[in-house]
Amino acid sequence: MHAQHEHLIAIVERCRAHKLRTVVGGPITSSMSAADLKADHVVIGEAESLIATLAADLLVRRAQPVYQASERPAMAISPLPDLSLIKMSRYTTMTVQYSRGCPFNCEFCDIIEIYGRRPRTKAVAQVLAELDQLRNAGWRDAVFIVDDNFIGNKNRAKELLTAMAEWGREHNYPFRFITEASLNLADDLELLQLFQDARFTSVFLGIETPDEASLIANNKLQNTRRNLLESIQLIQRYGIEVMGGFILGFDTDREDVFDRMVDIIQKSGIPLAMVGLLQAMPGTQLFRRLHTEGRILNAGGGNNVACDLNFIPRMDAARLVEGYRSVMRRIYSPAAYYERVRVLLSRCQPTNTGRVTYANLRALVSSLVRQGLFTRGRFSYWKFILSTLCRQPRSFGVAVTLAVKGYHFQIMTDRLLEAE
Repeated sequence: MHAQHEHLIAIVERCRAHKLRTVVGGPITSSMSAADLKADHVVIGEAESLIATLAADLLVRRAQPVYQASERPAMAISPLPDLSLIKMSRYTTMTVQYSRGCPFNCEFCDIIEIYGRRPRTKAVAQVLAELDQLRNAGWRDAVFIVDDNFIGNKNRAKELLTAMAEWGREHNYPFRFITEASLNLADDLELLQLFQDARFTSVFLGIETPDEASLIANNKLQNTRRNLLESIQLIQRYGIEVMGGFILGFDTDREDVFDRMVDIIQKSGIPLAMVGLLQAMPGTQLFRRLHTEGRILNAGGGNNVACDLNFIPRMDAARLVEGYRSVMRRIYSPAAYYERVRVLLSRCQPTNTGRVTYANLRALVSSLVRQGLFTRGRFSYWKFILSTLCRQPRSFGVAVTLAVKGYHFQIMTDRLLEAE
């Protein structure tokens, strides 16, 4: 979330210029000082135990500058969201949170510092009530289970997935689900089958690096002692698209890490590969270690998709940044991107590709015109579109969706490469 902090400050300052009271919360408040956030009121920690007090104080104009949660609340007290406060037609995805916390201990991760290593979950009935609410409101598209690790407690995840599968059958599967999980998802075939039964079509995995030495050094042990490509492929064969997070800049990275990163991304069939430079986030074990070693350059954190670093890396910094730019240039060239989508579709038959709607048809026409006529990758685009129609017509909807997402990544990559 630190990638957004400059925009956050700009919004706060605009509001204050109009004499609007500002309240800032979210994970960023757990790792930036209240003064740096420049808001009238800063809320630190999870909201359930303090939101009522904040609201009451605001009503009588006696709100405090800082509110800090004294505990990590039980998820049982999380209320249903008030959907009347948003315009659902402006969203492509609705969100539901099931759990907080993660049992693992990755050195660079701030999730375990903010939410703890003992996953807390909602009751199954709470989640089903949120799904009922979305369905009754007319939602019929993707629902993102926004947990940082949905399978942090596998037994409870299985209980929920079983109930979600039954709920889906009863209501003719109105949603397709997306979530985040850890790579040990591939270890449990029962869990994978439940994912498929409940209509999960995408999962984000923190893959990080192909280098096992780096995984061990950063305590990402759940990704070791396994073949990464085989694990990813197994998940895909259950009809689940894998999105992947990757990191460059570990102390153990060698000169060949850039080529190895491109190689594993291409072979894995992960179209949406989110590659970033390592950032030492405040409050993490990594930050504390690098601070002790005198290697922190910016204690406020940084932007992992910009070409800057907030610490002194072991590899020459200029070489690291150029290597990162090289990886992005190669994986988001149109030909390389569409090849990954082809690999994915050869393994993965999605269980639910969404419904034909006016918005989807408009997006299709926009894609055909914009990507097919006005982009530098139009030859690769038409080759991909026509080959999918001929060889995998049932996957055409997914193919177009991924083509549109790829266009976004290509634009962002171009901006990165054009930056000073």
